[in-house]
Amino acid sequence: MNRSFTRARLQEMLGNNLLRLITFLTVLPVVAIIVYIVIKGAPAITWEFLTQMPRSGMREGGVWPAIVGTFYLTLGTAVFSVPLGVAAAIYIAEYAPDNAWTRLIRITIINLAGIPSVVYGLFGLGLFVLFLNFGTSILAASMTLSIMTLPVIISTAEEAMRSVPQSFRTVSISLGATRWQTIWRIVLPQALPGILTGVILGLERAAGETAPILFTGVTFFLPRLPASLLDSTMALPYHIFVISTSVPGMPVKIQYGTVLVLLVFVLGMNLIATFIRQRARARRMW
Repeated sequence: MNRSFTRARLQEMLGNNLLRLITFLTVLPVVAIIVYIVIKGAPAITWEFLTQMPRSGMREGGVWPAIVGTFYLTLGTAVFSVPLGVAAAIYIAEYAPDNAWTRLIRITIINLAGIPSVVYGLFGLGLFVLFLNFGTSILAASMTLSIMTLPVIISTAEEAMRSVPQSFRTVSISLGATRWQTIWRIVLPQALPGILTGVILGLERAAGETAPILFTGVTFFLPRLPASLLDSTMALPYHIFVISTSVPGMPVKIQYGTVLVLLVFVLGMNLIATFIRQRARARRMW
């Protein structure tokens, strides 16, 4: 009895230590990359760098148009993708019958999430830029990014709603609520943390993509802010690509400084979503 207990405890300790080691080896490269970017890019972060227009072929000045353009693209992506994605998830999780057609739709959505982003960029070029004649614009780029993020939002939102206990729906309907009232007042608030996770994952991917916006909405050098949705814009991911590959003599600190700005932008979105998610979890009833 004691030997079995000791052997089980030893196996548990070995397993825990192995998991800690794997976690450490997974997190260490990420932390090292972040620290390296901060060390290399921090000297470039000044008020002028963050608020001025680029000058001298982007070797001087700041990245303000790229910051604003990235914000516009991310906001436009959220406007188009979040309502459509959550609505589609509601239908699949709450209304669609469980048959072969619905299962095929789920598999298709999962497969769409794995398509390379450059394919979405070419699709957006053909549909929004050329066929619908939006031109290379914020509107075309935002809609392309929205299509790219929809599978992630739909899948995670559906799983979040399916995780809500069925008893919640049964009690709500038994008290006289309609199906939609149950979804709106019970299911969605309880599934909100999971839905937010999917939304932020999709928007973070959209904020950091280069290929889709390369074909549909961004420009190489634009020392002004866009005036409408049909204007092209600069964006941080494409700006990083250009100054790292196509601008000779670009100071290294500016390259890493721009990367650091994008990193802070994405992490800021994540922190805001985490705060909202924690508040939603605190109000959850299960």
